[in-house]
Amino acid sequence: MTTHEVSNQPPPLEGIDLFETDRGLATGILREAPGAPTDELTALGKLAGQAETLALGFDANAYPPELRTHDRFGNRLDEVVYHPSYHRLMEHATAFGLHAAPWRNPSAHAHLLRAAKFYIWSQVEAGHGCPISMTYASVAALRAEPRLARLWEPMLAAACYDQRSLPAAEKFGVLCGMAMTEKQGGSDVRANTTRATFVESGAEGDLYRLVGHKWFCSAPMSDAFLTLAQTDEGLTCFLMPRILPDGSRNGIQLQRLKDKLGNRSNASSEMEFDGSLAWRVGAPGRGVPTIAEMINHTRLDCLIGSSALMRWALAQALHHTRYRSAFGKPLIEQPLMRNVLADLTLESEAATALFLRLANAVDRSAGGDPHATALKRLGTAVGKYYVCKRAPVAIGEALECLGGNGYVEESGLPRLYREAPVNSVWEGSGTVNALDVLRILRKQPQIVDAWQSEMAPAAADPRIAKAVAALERELRGDPEQLEGRARAVVERLALLWQAALLMRTSAPLADAFIASRIAGEWGYTLGTLPRGSDLDAILERGMPAAHAGLTATV
Repeated sequence: MTTHEVSNQPPPLEGIDLFETDRGLATGILREAPGAPTDELTALGKLAGQAETLALGFDANAYPPELRTHDRFGNRLDEVVYHPSYHRLMEHATAFGLHAAPWRNPSAHAHLLRAAKFYIWSQVEAGHGCPISMTYASVAALRAEPRLARLWEPMLAAACYDQRSLPAAEKFGVLCGMAMTEKQGGSDVRANTTRATFVESGAEGDLYRLVGHKWFCSAPMSDAFLTLAQTDEGLTCFLMPRILPDGSRNGIQLQRLKDKLGNRSNASSEMEFDGSLAWRVGAPGRGVPTIAEMINHTRLDCLIGSSALMRWALAQALHHTRYRSAFGKPLIEQPLMRNVLADLTLESEAATALFLRLANAVDRSAGGDPHATALKRLGTAVGKYYVCKRAPVAIGEALECLGGNGYVEESGLPRLYREAPVNSVWEGSGTVNALDVLRILRKQPQIVDAWQSEMAPAAADPRIAKAVAALERELRGDPEQLEGRARAVVERLALLWQAALLMRTSAPLADAFIASRIAGEWGYTLGTLPRGSDLDAILERGMPAAHAGLTATV
């Protein structure tokens, strides 16, 4: 007996190319890197949009990792077991070089293209991106110790995922994690109590023995970890292998896995170092500046990851409302829904434009461009703060576009929503990043000049010019009062920068963005774009596939 017919439901959003159907990404690549090869982006975009690939992301989160501290005889194992779907995602990510391509094959646009790939692939599943991101970023820090870099960099850059627990030299490819925070300190790593005692000097460098703990260490099955410990000279950076060269396990004990809000596919652990052996990286007492080279890259990945979450949530919302009808016509033709979707499109494309600009700055900085170096340093903290703050808001609104269907796990939106806050927390919370921006501006005034040069072309718009002048006055104000307004200041820096980038991309997008975010004709929620915004052009850019028949403006 048939009780009803299924109707008015959208088809699954699958079988699409996540690169070619993302106009913000495709035009952003052309803007930042004209002539850059995009064959790999197309190949990855097609792979990411397949139903079978998207299913891997669902399974990796439905069957989270499990900790096995001991074997059945009572011997310590300290291993984490992952679902096969997680390993498959890791295989794809490393095959496309998301973990190390710029180090393996340096080129004019290597970091930009790698950022675009990380963005595409993070839409499939974000959790496994943690070890991918840390491995990519670790190379920058390891180069502070050339002897270690010569040994480890080729292994880290290998385009292969090898999950076996073997000494690094016996594997086809290795991964690197990071273990910094402790119970008593959190972001204040100078309060760390883990102690390092010198053992000997060898071909790899100075070897130490570490005793202490780490309160958060994600991807604990990595082959090595960059970590911080106290020496007589102060806080120092170390590279600590999980399996020692002789095949024995290092003195690393996994106490438990964190039960997290989201990021379920990725194991985050509590560690104890029971005489763990580790090589010093960088000068003694210079641990924070050394590991900061890694953090600057992972912070950019936090920004990219948040942009990816917003993009996939927007794509789902646009797709659903295109096919779902209510009150006599498709949802996407309803005036207020159109306003919401257009506002979401602005959030997504502005985030994409900013991360592409910063990834381009990483490439140019590697070539010795001081202007790009300044933009990279400022923009990573600014973008990490603002875009990661916007992701939960945008994803929550996209979820609501699907109504009750969006609140159901099968839609994939709840997973995105739970995932969204993590990028704001990792690598320094929002407050830490906002204060970091003030420190940068105070200690390195040339960075202000670099930001002003980014804004100069956009200042032809009087709304931009007025907002830039007001912000510059505030930056010259009382430092103590400025600290209390750090979030507001960084938000303004980010919005103005995004507006300037959109002015180089699309006049309709830029005008609506400036009118709402800069000129103040905006409400306190998304879907409050001012009258006259060209919703046709905005929605057409956001669509995950070419659609015709979009009409009307506010």
